[in-house]
Amino acid sequence: MPSEITTVTGTAVHLLLDDIDTDRIIPARYLRCVSFDGLHDHVFKDDREHDPNHPFNDERHQDAEILLAGRNFGCGSSREHAPQSLMRWGIRAIVAESYAEIFFGNCTSLGIPAVTASREDLEKLVETVKADPAAQLTVDIEKKQLTDGDTTIPIDIPESARHALVTGQWDFLSQLVENRDAVKTTAERIPYMSGYAN
Repeated sequence: MPSEITTVTGTAVHLLLDDIDTDRIIPARYLRCVSFDGLHDHVFKDDREHDPNHPFNDERHQDAEILLAGRNFGCGSSREHAPQSLMRWGIRAIVAESYAEIFFGNCTSLGIPAVTASREDLEKLVETVKADPAAQLTVDIEKKQLTDGDTTIPIDIPESARHALVTGQWDFLSQLVENRDAVKTTAERIPYMSGYAN
């Protein structure tokens, strides 16, 4: 069973821009892979090639586990490759002003807390990270707050996602596999799943 995720602590990388779509997170040419292995090498590939100062190119952020982002993060498509590539790069939590709905759901299913904060608080966090890239942030999903040293800011996450994360029920596929006997029994009672009704 997946583990309970109540807090994520680590350094942060900042990308406080709005409407960053999944094609920017992971360019479409890298979606032909059979597995998600290696996707981390291509996170923000085009943006990073065009901008040597892109935060994901900054050596000081290479071990960051928390991503600070803007409004409507992860918009554009339903592909799971975007959160998969971020997770494989090392991101364990995202704090943004808002998310595209499908991207948010994919993050939750991967055990990546995708929480929201106000623009004002995000801007303050970005300034903190710019001043001290080694600053440790803690995203507390249970208490719905983010701490940075002595500073605490409110964060939000839909209750269904918060509950799934803190109770370890975020990986629905693992739940099905662990309960395969119950799934099989249920499927046998459904006419269109068991050879059709007579």
